[in-house]
Amino acid sequence: MSVRSFTKLWLHLIWGTKDRMKILSDKEFRKRISNHLLTYSQEKGIYMKVNSDHVHALINLPTNMTIEDVLRLLKGGTSYWINHNVDYKFNWAIGYAAFSVSESNLNKLVRYILNQEEHHRTKSFTEEYDGFLRAYNIKID
Repeated sequence: MSVRSFTKLWLHLIWGTKDRMKILSDKEFRKRISNHLLTYSQEKGIYMKVNSDHVHALINLPTNMTIEDVLRLLKGGTSYWINHNVDYKFNWAIGYAAFSVSESNLNKLVRYILNQEEHHRTKSFTEEYDGFLRAYNIKID
């Protein structure tokens, strides 16, 4: 009998632009970034939506990576790509949020991520982010 390890650790990752500036406001450029990210991470099962000032990602955490490794890969890779495609200095904010997601809520979260434009017509990123922190009982400084 062979020994095998199995994991399925779904995480909802959120991170923003430096100073929450809406510098990714061009819809076509966001689509290019999203396409780059999807191509870059599709084989790892990452679903992602780039907004003007933040990103949502749904990942199944690979067994050989930590959350920090994944975010360093995604944030670093996208910063590099963005900075080679714009004429200004782009930076993501330091930090991120990572929340566990149950298998039964995956479809709901994917729909939430894909409908970001509609969602942000009534709620800012700050309101959304603070709401997630409260929902997960994380104290806000």
